[in-house]
Amino acid sequence: MLFVDNQNNTDPSFNLALEEFLLRELTLEEPLLLFYINAPSVIVGRNQNTVEEIDQSYIDANNVNVVRRLSGGGAVYHDLGNLNYSFIVNGREQINRFSDFLNPVIETLNEMGVPATQGGNSDIVLDGKKLSGNAQYATLTRMFSHGTLLFDTNIEHMLNALNPRRVKIESKAVQSVRSAVTNIREALPTDMRIDELKARLLKNIFKSDAIPQYELSADDLAKVEQLRNERYNNWEWNVGRSPRFNIKNNGQFPYDKIVAHIYVEKGMIKTVKLFGAFFGEKPAEELEQQLKGQRFDRQSLEELLKTVDVSQFIAGISDEQFLALMLGDETLESTSPQNR
Repeated sequence: MLFVDNQNNTDPSFNLALEEFLLRELTLEEPLLLFYINAPSVIVGRNQNTVEEIDQSYIDANNVNVVRRLSGGGAVYHDLGNLNYSFIVNGREQINRFSDFLNPVIETLNEMGVPATQGGNSDIVLDGKKLSGNAQYATLTRMFSHGTLLFDTNIEHMLNALNPRRVKIESKAVQSVRSAVTNIREALPTDMRIDELKARLLKNIFKSDAIPQYELSADDLAKVEQLRNERYNNWEWNVGRSPRFNIKNNGQFPYDKIVAHIYVEKGMIKTVKLFGAFFGEKPAEELEQQLKGQRFDRQSLEELLKTVDVSQFIAGISDEQFLALMLGDETLESTSPQNR
């Protein structure tokens, strides 16, 4: 096995591109091991609907990255207190054999005084609380098994970023999440930093202080950057690949409740229908037509509203109130059609 140093890059689009590059392009005989730490990010599963998995208002306000990964499974939150690992191997024989990859991680944690065990098929748990979730992805000839280790992750930020119904944080909600997950640092007999955890894992996995490495070349990094730009830093992959879905957003305004029925496909608004006892100088149908074909995200809608006076269609509404209605900042009720 060879260790690949990601050069302390915390950009999730770079790190996921590097992982894919190692899987598809670097076909060495030896298995590869990659560690990376991401800046605050939501990493959505390959088959997930991005819009339904995140709180867009929180994401925008806190500059949280949103990136889709190759593997399936659920959305996860990453920050600088979260250590991610990826084992890249030849062949597909180890698909669903998560224990092959979890065991060295669990052994290391046990040696550090953290009595973690495998939970279910693909988790690492401590006293029933999850500290690591894992997923896999395979090509015809190779595969990776990757996971995240909650070392010192900000649980409240996690809850905010992954809150798809825009419910305000309450102490009981935070406690509920805390009862389901745990940080490794809380269980350590002796405190350490996340880089020390990484060093301990490397030493245990390689059974040596001398860690054999594959050095990324300038050509390798250029290919990673190209893949990053083509896929992981690309709206069409991160959002546009989402399955089609319907959303019903309710906005309570002083004069009445307004309901927006929105149909989205590949991240683009296909139809909008606005309901409510509101008045306007112009028919709402004209506004609905102008919304068709727009990306279903805050930036695109803000750009549209620079050229459209929404108060002409809904008297008394501000741009911010209309954005809140469209993006579900008040209430979000989502229903997805049969081919999610």
